Amino acid sequence: MGELFRSEEMTLAQLFLQSEAAYCCVSELGELGMVQFRDLNPDVNVFQRKFVNEVRRCEEMDRKLRFVEKEIKKANIPTVDTGENPEVPFPRDMIDLEATFEKLENELKEINTNQEALKKNFLELTELKHILRRTQQFFDEMEDPALMEESSALMEGNEGGRGAPLRLGFVAGVISRERIPTFERMLWRVCRGNVFLRQAEIEDPLEDPATGDQVHKSVFIIFFQGDQLKNRVKKICEGFRASLYPCPETPQERKEMAAGVNTRIDDLQMERSGSTVPSILNRMTTKQTPPTFNKTNKFTSGFQNIVDAYGIGNYREINPAPYTIITFPFLFAVMFGDMGHGVLMTCAALYLVIRESRILSQKTDNEMFNMVFAGRYIILLMGIFSVYTGIIYNDCFSKSLNMFGSGWSVRPMFSPKGANWTFETLNENKVLQLDPAVPGVFNGPYPLGIDPIWNIATNKLTFLNSFKMKMSVILGVIHMMFGVSLSLFNHLYFKKPLNIFLGFIPEIVFMASLFGYLIILVFYKWTAYDAFTSKDAPSLLIAFINMCLFNYGDVTNKPLYRGQMGIQIVLVLIALACVPCMLIVKTMVLRRQHLWKKHLGTQKFGGVRVGNGPTEDEAGIMDHDALSQHSEDGDEFDFGDVAVHQAIHTIEYCLGCISNTASYLRLWALSLAHAQLSEVLWTMVMHLGLSSRSGGGFFGLSIIFAAFAMLTVCILLIMEGLSAFLHALRLHWVEFQNKFYTGQGFKFVPFSFESILEGRFDE
Repeated sequence: MGELFRSEEMTLAQLFLQSEAAYCCVSELGELGMVQFRDLNPDVNVFQRKFVNEVRRCEEMDRKLRFVEKEIKKANIPTVDTGENPEVPFPRDMIDLEATFEKLENELKEINTNQEALKKNFLELTELKHILRRTQQFFDEMEDPALMEESSALMEGNEGGRGAPLRLGFVAGVISRERIPTFERMLWRVCRGNVFLRQAEIEDPLEDPATGDQVHKSVFIIFFQGDQLKNRVKKICEGFRASLYPCPETPQERKEMAAGVNTRIDDLQMERSGSTVPSILNRMTTKQTPPTFNKTNKFTSGFQNIVDAYGIGNYREINPAPYTIITFPFLFAVMFGDMGHGVLMTCAALYLVIRESRILSQKTDNEMFNMVFAGRYIILLMGIFSVYTGIIYNDCFSKSLNMFGSGWSVRPMFSPKGANWTFETLNENKVLQLDPAVPGVFNGPYPLGIDPIWNIATNKLTFLNSFKMKMSVILGVIHMMFGVSLSLFNHLYFKKPLNIFLGFIPEIVFMASLFGYLIILVFYKWTAYDAFTSKDAPSLLIAFINMCLFNYGDVTNKPLYRGQMGIQIVLVLIALACVPCMLIVKTMVLRRQHLWKKHLGTQKFGGVRVGNGPTEDEAGIMDHDALSQHSEDGDEFDFGDVAVHQAIHTIEYCLGCISNTASYLRLWALSLAHAQLSEVLWTMVMHLGLSSRSGGGFFGLSIIFAAFAMLTVCILLIMEGLSAFLHALRLHWVEFQNKFYTGQGFKFVPFSFESILEGRFDE
């Protein structure tokens, strides 16, 4: 029975409980936290109350819990506070909890006892190791005649000048460094100077097994004569809590004892597995290809996944991912270039980046969202680059920004010469065609990007077609030549000189002679033909086709510069000469090297060179890696297989240069498609709302803007963005990476509990 106050109206009430139900009722009241108990027996001693045994049991369990908590903190084991308040256990569960706590306490005490014993044993062995090492140094120093005479004279003088030969005893031990001065004075006073003390500091601090503190100690050795002084010295060492250790007198015994101590220390430091046999790590020599591991972080992991989706790189092969970080979002932006759409994409990715910690803590099973979130940094760079290319295109939701004023002094088609355009004339004349050939019209280029006047010109598409097509070819050829250049680093690292001289050099010369020359023609045409003579400029496409066909009798397409025919003939012949280098010469050299390698073992007999095998200098430049793929494991060199393989590679590269260059025209096609879709969406939706003069007003414009925003996100951001992403992916996989990246390795997947718990064990 008890009385209690309840909150709110503060009513005093009595509650009668059965003894069996008291625990559950009080626990429920404790969960509610709305009552206050009054003690009706304030004069009764606490130890005389009925529930004193239960309280003692709870206090004992609390003590055990605090002991476990202290050990957890001592071991630096992180604990997670969920903030949840568990329910009060039932009385029958308290017995199980009590037994569990008892078991945990006993186990921890046993572990602590064993650990303390091991630490104490380790400390004693470590101190003994230092004693043996320092003692040997002391004895070596004592062999110095001058020092021997000094110590003998000191002890003989204190003994009254007796000339009998001294037979000194000694004790060795370890003492705390701060007690050395007092310890030395006490020895001198008690023994009346009849002892000789040598001490040296231990460089590294030692761990106290009882407290875990780091203690600085010193090794000492005390020489004396007689048992009386020996007893005094030991009592002084005991009083200063110095640890004494047995130390043999002969150097050989000390050496053997030191070896045994080091062995025991090594046993204590063994892998903590409880095994008396140490594990053996043997580094094996093998011809098997090791797995590939590329270290990444949260920023680079997405780009590495793009590369790994094509194929895991061979071991130590150059990794395309660092270059993909720049080239991938840039090529995407060339196809997706729009300032407005780029800003929206950047903001969406920036939101995921800023809130990544919270999103990671709230795990979701939505695979689509997880995929987008994993590529948040890729999307962020794609958005930033899209803003940049949008500025170059001067395109923002299909509209141009007139920030610097147009570079055209435009006139109506039938207006007097010199009359400039006004807004009135623009409204009256719906057709505007820009012609750079008209004098006094084009005053110079726009400071940044494309002139905004092209946005209202009827020949806008013709101009953009020419500009973006040439830009795509330039970017594509530069991208491919960069990929071929990266193959040089692979050949240098793997020491394949044959692949350099008969692989890389012919490939780069072939591409530079044809398509590198085409880029030079593009830039030459842009600089040599100004706005007033551009109509008379010859076609680059026809000129390039005639160059490859040696057709120079076409009168419809005049030369771009003087001496063009001679230069182009030389370039085509150089390109054609590269083909047999890759196709025939490399195959024949491989065969020759195989024969050299075959006779390499028989070229010397008794120190005399026989046969026609290679010299040491010739053997040093052979491409053994190229030969090993044919002759490893005893396989014979099959000239037909090598010739067919080399022919396939040569034809694939030469034709690929043409098809890959044409493939980069997708940059031009998707850029125009994105711009046209954006313009159609503006014209068909937003333009109607802005030009409407009905009474709907703001309400109608709000509905139209909502539809425009939804279509912009769904069509231009998601669908067009996904399309540009896939095309940029193809350009990297097929046109760029195949120039230097084999991608036939396998990934290094270490055994990791963290990966297993996070569900990444199947990667």
